[in-house]
Amino acid sequence: MARPLLSRARPVWTRRLVRTGLFLVLMLYVVFMAFPLFWLVLTSFKTQGEVVMATSFWPQGLHWANYRDALFTQGIFQSVKNSLKVSLVAALATLAVAAPAAYVTARRGGLVEKLFRGWILATQTFPHILIIVPLFIILAGLSLTNTHTGLSLVYVVANLPFVLWMLFGYVRSVPVELEEAAAVDGASGTQILIHILIPLMIPGLVATGMYAFITAWNEFFFALVLLKEPELLTIQVNLARFRGVEGFVRWGPLAAGSVLATLPALAVFAFVQRGLIAGLMAGSLKQ
Repeated sequence: MARPLLSRARPVWTRRLVRTGLFLVLMLYVVFMAFPLFWLVLTSFKTQGEVVMATSFWPQGLHWANYRDALFTQGIFQSVKNSLKVSLVAALATLAVAAPAAYVTARRGGLVEKLFRGWILATQTFPHILIIVPLFIILAGLSLTNTHTGLSLVYVVANLPFVLWMLFGYVRSVPVELEEAAAVDGASGTQILIHILIPLMIPGLVATGMYAFITAWNEFFFALVLLKEPELLTIQVNLARFRGVEGFVRWGPLAAGSVLATLPALAVFAFVQRGLIAGLMAGSLKQ
């Protein structure tokens, strides 16, 4: 009689070991991802000598001068405002273009869908450096170089393929019967999109909007080439200018500026994440 009891106990212990192993792996992953941010915060409170000499992992004191230098000497606050402006405009404009385009593409199918998928794959195979020269010439002809409008337009075009791909799958998951019922009631295609599809797509729109915002916030290459005036620079380009007179990197102010640059993105992510979870919960409870 003991053997059946042991055979029953083995799956329980196996499940516990698997759960424990998964928990440990997840904890190691969290530590691995959080350690660079923790190290960055510690470095932001160190003096230049402490960073260069690497005398201790912990700072000898709270050197707040790094944050004062980053905010007022290097103009981080203005750069954060520029990045917020460009990223928000790019994210909202990308969603405004991608939502109706994904709806039409997902519902038409056939040749339109094939061309859509081919276009997305083609745009993802070429690095940005190959298009920067013709892109700069086009924007210069439109007087959009050295402007936030031109940079936001570039971000919209760059993010549009992947955002379309994400929304395409989300539109396909919405039952066609809902649209057919609305069409029977006399709703037009625009009314179906606005009143039926978009409310059901809110979690997907939040997720893709978050992706477009974070991508635009972290982008460096296009902003470096297209923006020249110091008051127009985004946060990523401004951080690259943290050098002293001799050309040495000023590690303390650079770390402080990087911490300040991370906070708005984390705040937006936390706010959007709550909205995404709320949208998913609301969608699951609708009758």
